[in-house]
Amino acid sequence: MTTNTVTPEKTGARTDEAATLIGDARDRIDALDDRIIGLIQERVAVSAVIQEARISSGGRRVNLAREMEVLGHYRDALGKPGTALAMTMLELCRGRI
Repeated sequence: MTTNTVTPEKTGARTDEAATLIGDARDRIDALDDRIIGLIQERVAVSAVIQEARISSGGRRVNLAREMEVLGHYRDALGKPGTALAMTMLELCRGRI
């Protein structure tokens, strides 16, 4: 957790109690972000395996039908911003092969 003293000035809160709550929540968000980044890195690695297998078997690197499924899944779960998030993730995963 945070080793810095949480103050209203650092958090934009108006009370020490709110500043502490915000500091704790920010620590949790930072931990979640680290996990999300790790999962995306793992997804990139798995995607590379799939792309390599597809290419070595004579196929194309990208399967657009599959990408549309992924976009739909994120859109259904998160709404319109989910589509943008999925597009960014797919861009990250498209390859360094």
